[in-house]
Amino acid sequence: MSAVETATPHLRVSARTSKTEPASARIQAPEALVDDHFFWTYTEEPHRSRRQAIIKAHPEVTKLCGPEPLTKWVVFGVVSLQITCAILLRNTSMLDWRFLATAYVIGATCNQNLFLAIHEISHNLAFRSPMANRLLAIFANFPIGVPYSAAFRPYHLTHHKSLGVTGLDTDLPTAVEAFFLNSLLGKTFFCTFQILFYAVRPMFIYSPPFTYIHLLNLVVQLSFDYALTKLCGGSIQPMMYLIMSSFLAGSLHPCAGHFIAEHYFFSNVKTGGTESLTELKTKEKATPHPLDSLPPPETYSYYGPLNILTYNVGLHNEHHDFPAIPWTKLHKLHEIASEFYEPLPCHRSWVWVIWTFILDKDVGPWCRVKRAQGGRIVGGGKKNEGESAAASKVTGRGGEGISAASAGPAGEEGDGWKESEIQC
Repeated sequence: MSAVETATPHLRVSARTSKTEPASARIQAPEALVDDHFFWTYTEEPHRSRRQAIIKAHPEVTKLCGPEPLTKWVVFGVVSLQITCAILLRNTSMLDWRFLATAYVIGATCNQNLFLAIHEISHNLAFRSPMANRLLAIFANFPIGVPYSAAFRPYHLTHHKSLGVTGLDTDLPTAVEAFFLNSLLGKTFFCTFQILFYAVRPMFIYSPPFTYIHLLNLVVQLSFDYALTKLCGGSIQPMMYLIMSSFLAGSLHPCAGHFIAEHYFFSNVKTGGTESLTELKTKEKATPHPLDSLPPPETYSYYGPLNILTYNVGLHNEHHDFPAIPWTKLHKLHEIASEFYEPLPCHRSWVWVIWTFILDKDVGPWCRVKRAQGGRIVGGGKKNEGESAAASKVTGRGGEGISAASAGPAGEEGDGWKESEIQC
């Protein structure tokens, strides 16, 4: 394979030298410890090109970008509700049905909401000031129980800038995970404990620099945990409620379906279930389209009622196309650019997503699109002075290569994305 630089100066993709091979062909996977069944491609991730096409067709969408003042009030309300529930359950056993029911129905829903509030805030969409956003994220972190917000941000922004890039996008399962979890029991285990996979996996891929924001998040969160325990007379039940709420939020919970729905492709499912809005409106299968020969969709949207509880994260194609548009205006974006979004496959139920992911043999952890190169690390460190790009190639802890070329464009290897670059 040879390296080909695309129109964007910040993205390199790999391509075969043969001109007879169709652009949508699957490429050979890099060397791996296990037999690899991911869909490997050299094509550019789809969101940048669609964003440019939408802006060209509807330049008014750029007016939707900017902070949403409502976010901070929603965060304050949900944090207050969770702390209140934790205090009220201070004398209730973890095995009591009231404790378990509250943790699942209220706690898990609230903490999933706070996970996604931190997701929204990581894009600087609550305040114009970056520091104000960091502080609000630390506040939203309180009911989650463990320091999370500062570590999440660089990984998530890298996921946007390096969608599908192995060794950079920590949303991708590793080949080892997919190999061992590609069964009914394995997928059930993954769906039950997926919050732990998302928490632990990044540590096996790469580590962004530890900053004073990470330290502040750690100190403030541990201080809150201690204060809550002391306030409740030394009872650990409030903390157990918050931790259990976080676990259930990323387990077999309806709102947790978004973790799988967003980027695992369901195009191999023979019974369908991800028909586009255009197909649903016409009530018939769309006629074959030239785009059908392209690789599987990398991102799916969901337009159902659970978006009300999750900052419209279901509108995920819209979010990846325009990360600078806040949650309250994603439906407006969809309305303006409907001709771009309605032909795309989409989900109608997150419960169906979890159910099908577990039970259908045609979908599973291998159903992800991967690319070997492209993108940059957000918050990436510099390479050693005098070190060449070739010499600076390293292997991630998960056995996946991370090269200097993946960290920045030519002449800027390892610099990572700047604050001014991370939005659109």
